Order: sequence, then structure tokens, then C-alpha cells
Amino acid sequence: MLVEVPIWVNILANFGFPIVVAVYLLMRFENKISSLETSTQQLIEVIKNSRQ
Repeated sequence: MLVEVPIWVNILANFGFPIVVAVYLLMRFENKISSLETSTQQLIEVIKNSRQ
């Protein structure tokens, strides 16, 4: 006997996984982007100080 799966379960299976992966990657990249921003600001300050 085959049990019918509700449509929302099918939608969740199709779209839920990619959304979870995207959120996970965004959270991981957020730390790296923040670190890159800090390094860029420090580099700008070093360049400004070296021109004086």
C-alpha cells in the first residue's frame, strides 16, 4: 500500500535542503568577510601613514 505524501513535504524536500546549505555557507563566509574587512581597513591605514 502506497501512502501519499502531502505537497508541503515535497516542497520542503525540494527547497529546504538548498536553503539550509545556503544559510550554512553564508554564516561561514560572514566570519571570513568580516576578517577581510578588518584587514582591508588596516591596510588602508598603513598606506595612509606611509605617504606622510
